[in-house]
Amino acid sequence: MGFLRTLNQERIVFAITVLIFVIASLTLPGFFSTDNLVAIMRSVSVLGILALGMALIIIGRGIDLSMVAIMAMTVAWYLQMMNNGMSSSSALLLALAGVIAIGLINGFLVAYAEVPAIFVTLATASFTYGLVRSQMIDQDAVPIPAGSWLEDLGRLRLADVPIEVYLFAALALLGFLCLRYTKWGRYVYYAGDNPIAARNSGMPVRPMMMLRYLISALIAFAAGLLTAGSLQSMNTRVVNSTQLYDIVLVTVIGGIGLSGGKGGMRNVLIGAALIGIMLNAMTILDIPLLYQNLIKSAILLAAIIFDGVINPRDEQTAQQGDI
Repeated sequence: MGFLRTLNQERIVFAITVLIFVIASLTLPGFFSTDNLVAIMRSVSVLGILALGMALIIIGRGIDLSMVAIMAMTVAWYLQMMNNGMSSSSALLLALAGVIAIGLINGFLVAYAEVPAIFVTLATASFTYGLVRSQMIDQDAVPIPAGSWLEDLGRLRLADVPIEVYLFAALALLGFLCLRYTKWGRYVYYAGDNPIAARNSGMPVRPMMMLRYLISALIAFAAGLLTAGSLQSMNTRVVNSTQLYDIVLVTVIGGIGLSGGKGGMRNVLIGAALIGIMLNAMTILDIPLLYQNLIKSAILLAAIIFDGVINPRDEQTAQQGDI
C-alpha cells in the first residue's frame, strides 16, 4: 500500500515508457540499433523543444495554440525574404520582430485584456497563417536558399548525433534550472497555482504572463529554424497537421497539470520519450498514419481525463476559462 501511494502520473508514464522500450527492443527488428535510437531522439527533439515552451505556459495556467503557426510561418517568411535577395541578417531581424510582436500580442491580450488564452492564441495562429500565406510567401513549401547557414545547421552532428538533440537537452536543463532555482521560476508556479493570491502578494503576475508568451514564441521560432535546417525547407502545411496536438500530448502525458502550478521540464522529457518510442514502434510495425493518429488521440484524451481526476480544476480556474 505504501508503494501504491507513491505512484503518480510521472512515475506511471516512466514505467510504461521503459516497458514499451524493453518489449520493442526484444521483439522489433532494428529497433535497438544505434541508427534507430538516434532517429528516435531526433524525431522527438523539435517536438520536445516546442513542448518545453508549452509546458512553461501551462504551468503558469495558460495555453498557447499559436506555437505551430509561429514556427512554420515566421520561418517560411524568413526563408522567402532570403530567396528574394534580402541578406540573412536583415531577414532574420524582421522575422524576429514578427515573432516578438506575436508573443507580446498574445501575452497582452491574455494578461491585461483578460481574454481566455485558448481563444487568443487560436485567433493569432489563424491570423498569422492567413497573413503570411497570402501576403508574404508564394508557395506552401519554401526552400532554404543555397549557401544559407541553415544548410550547415541541418547537417551538423556531434558524435553522430544531430545538433537538435543537444539543443533539446540544453533547453530542458536551462528550463529546469530557471524553474527550480530562480525567483522567476517560483513565481511561475505561484501564479499558476493561485494567480489572484500571487497578485495580491505583490508578484508581477501580468508582466510575467506576457514574458512567458514571448518566450513561447521565441522557442517556436527556434524550433522552426531547426526544422528548416533538417528538412532543407519549411512546409507551411504543418500548421494544419496534428503537430499541435502532439505538443499538448507530450506536455500532458508526462504529468504537467492543466490546472496550472504543477510539473516541470522532467515531465516533458518523459512524455517525449514515450511518444517517440511509441511512434517509432508503430512505424516499424507499419501501422497506417490514420491509426497512429487515432491511438495518439485516445492517449491524449485519457491523459486529460486522468489529469482532471488527479488535478481537479478549482472554481477560480473554471471562472477564468483560460484553458
